[in-house]
Amino acid sequence: MASIVSNRITPCLWFDGNGEDAAKFYTALFPNSGIGSIMRWGEGGHAPAGTALTVEFKLDGMEFLALNGGPQFKFTEAVSFQVFCKDQAEVDHYWDRLSEGGETSVCSWLKDKFGLSWQIVPAMMPEIFRSGDQKKIDRVMQAMMQMTKLDIATLEKAAKG
Repeated sequence: MASIVSNRITPCLWFDGNGEDAAKFYTALFPNSGIGSIMRWGEGGHAPAGTALTVEFKLDGMEFLALNGGPQFKFTEAVSFQVFCKDQAEVDHYWDRLSEGGETSVCSWLKDKFGLSWQIVPAMMPEIFRSGDQKKIDRVMQAMMQMTKLDIATLEKAAKG
């Protein structure tokens, strides 16, 4: 398979042997996604022959590299991916699928079954936070802090006051 990595900067995600599974999961979930080249271990490597070492993939047009680096490093919330959603159905879709087998937290945060952190966010949120209307921002933040998965209708109501 041809390489799909052409960006000058590409996020490299460190997995413990399940990078190919993660890439397949993510690319099945997001539109405009796909798996490119997979570099596999040969005989005498650090993993069984045929096991993926690296997997190039795109998520909604953004390029990534999955590296099966081993158990030394784990994902933390210090890095997360924000998914901006146009409506509640999209929020529900990504929230439900990405949280399967993982764990949820407050304010749109979750960890997927691979330990990677995501924020599932209504697309309206950046506009509210850039509005300069501090009272509106405070109301929306207070509403958001009470939620796990974000509810657009409740956030819109808070924005209106």
